Amino acid sequence: MIAVIKQGTSKEQIDKLIDWIRGKGLEVNYSQGSQETILGLIGDTTSIDAELLDSMDIVESVTRVSEPFKLANRKFHPDDTVVHVADGVDVGGGSFQVIAGPCSVEGDNLFAIADAVKAAGATMLRGGAYKPRTSPYSNQGMGERGLDLLVEARERTGLPIVTEIMDPRDLPLFLERGIDVLQIGARNMQNFPLLREVGKTQTPVLLKRGMAATIDELLMAAEYVMSEGNPNVILCERGIRTFETRTRNTFDLNAVPVLHYLTHLPVIADPSHATGYTRYVGQMALAATAAGADGLEIEVHDNPPKAWSDGGQALLPSMFSELMPEVRAIREVVA
Repeated sequence: MIAVIKQGTSKEQIDKLIDWIRGKGLEVNYSQGSQETILGLIGDTTSIDAELLDSMDIVESVTRVSEPFKLANRKFHPDDTVVHVADGVDVGGGSFQVIAGPCSVEGDNLFAIADAVKAAGATMLRGGAYKPRTSPYSNQGMGERGLDLLVEARERTGLPIVTEIMDPRDLPLFLERGIDVLQIGARNMQNFPLLREVGKTQTPVLLKRGMAATIDELLMAAEYVMSEGNPNVILCERGIRTFETRTRNTFDLNAVPVLHYLTHLPVIADPSHATGYTRYVGQMALAATAAGADGLEIEVHDNPPKAWSDGGQALLPSMFSELMPEVRAIREVVA
């Protein structure tokens, strides 16, 4: 249920109404937008008489909300959320960020890649220290050493770092190093204990859509994070599994405008995992930009044939450098 507050209402009056609603056993999401103030009622709203609420002097209107995701719902929060990652790096609200780097952190070559993507215009560095792999015999990442290399790359370049967390027990390792963005990969989108734990922090969370997840399921996963008190969620469309076999996944670019309609959270796109082939990444990066994404996540490696993972979808630094002016040109048109 949503209560829109009349313009000119004092903060004291709003606080009294919030206390009354909480007295009914509900939580309240308070949203002060540019055009209006909204109170989102969360919980069993059958304890509230909607007509009584609507009749109150400070209430403009009352609307029932059927969607199960409340905190992520644009109806509760009409203005776009802007996730602050670092000085000069915000995601959402008209900004556009590009996250680039290798699939796996492999060693000192990370520094050359970081230098190259920064020079080309990337604003964040990605790299996996912990890797979810289909086979238990595949490389699982460097672990803590990989995190340390990422931190060193951040110190060298100034780029905030984005890296995947797979296990709630590892969260202290990430927080101790000040990891800028905690990535929740597609396989962990519904790892609910992990979602709850990262939700107890204020660290930005990049939440990837599961391989067979609906848009509503993605938003409910975001709700898990936000319900624990962390509003800093960035959604990522990275392709879904369909019957098509010519690409790694099917890039659901429909999801970008749909998510912008349904939620106030920023939405980025990952054309690397979506296509699975280097030759398609650039074109789909441009398409995602044209579709209105708030940013891109792109895999870049200095020697893809020798990459520990996903070399077949990585761009060379030179290719990334050639792509970035085209991305900027598309962005200028659609922004």
